[in-house]
Amino acid sequence: MRYLVLSDVHGNLPALEKVLQQEKSEVDTYINLGDVVNYAPWSNECVELIADLKPCVNIQGNHEVYFLEGKCQVKHPLVPKFFEKSFEGFKYHDLISKYKISMLVEGMKCVHTIGNQYVFHDSEISIQENSFIGHSHQQYKRDFGDLILVNPGSIGQNRKYINVSNYMIWDSSKNTFDLKSFTFDIEIVINEMRSRKYP
Repeated sequence: MRYLVLSDVHGNLPALEKVLQQEKSEVDTYINLGDVVNYAPWSNECVELIADLKPCVNIQGNHEVYFLEGKCQVKHPLVPKFFEKSFEGFKYHDLISKYKISMLVEGMKCVHTIGNQYVFHDSEISIQENSFIGHSHQQYKRDFGDLILVNPGSIGQNRKYINVSNYMIWDSSKNTFDLKSFTFDIEIVINEMRSRKYP
């Protein structure tokens, strides 16, 4: 089985559309590790598009929690301002409320993160099972003895190169984890944010 594993779309519709256009015919199913919403202007459209992917495992991220609770818990002063703008007109609370906290898929635990932490490629951490995580917007595969931890990176908000998207193709039958990336036109996102008067 070939899975397209993605995380942290953050309302970036052009990037999401591009990865699906590139990979849709090459995969059997999908894993979404959460944070589909917030930041870029298309939270509704991204939730809609992911809802159309069949079959797809959907994991709830912290930004889905913020949207369900109607408040943002991030202390950085800019993030609540982006949340307020992104939350305006959001209409798919019912869909994101059905996202799972975690799910086991062919021996891999799928969860947004571990212990509510930002887990990076060099973070000191121990794991109890093979896991896919997102949240840190950093792409890596780490080995812990017989266990592995894989982060496909962020589709919508790469923290190093803003016009780069990261994702993964997991072939469960071959036990391969192909970490991939592409560039997209960030000006489309910036221009839309300007037109909607983002902070």
